[in-house]
Amino acid sequence: MIYRALPLALFAATLAGCASDAPQLETERSYRVEWIGERPLIDRSHLTITFAADGRAHGNAGCNHWFAGYSLKDDAIRFETPGSTRKLCAPALMEQERRFLEALGQVQRWDFNVIGQLQLWPASGKPIRLWAE
Repeated sequence: MIYRALPLALFAATLAGCASDAPQLETERSYRVEWIGERPLIDRSHLTITFAADGRAHGNAGCNHWFAGYSLKDDAIRFETPGSTRKLCAPALMEQERRFLEALGQVQRWDFNVIGQLQLWPASGKPIRLWAE
């Protein structure tokens, strides 16, 4: 009987070890935005998110610096309404920044895709996709 239970115990231990290898959302690390929903970023624009350990997020929205509180529990994540500085840039860059900040307000969960990108998912539609910096 012990000989039959041993393979099952080894299999369960292996699965438990794999679960701990799953990518985790890291605080105090910056992520660079590559896509906002259905659209890639404008060439040479730079949007970022840094998740601080104290529940605040901040970064560059392409033209302005942005900031917002966030809450994280398992794979659920929510951002408070983002604030930002008030610099003016080219209209296309300002439109992209607006889309990014609106998309942050709709995020409900996160995961990593098969190529290692962080994905921030709204209730419906495509995610914001980011690379760790």
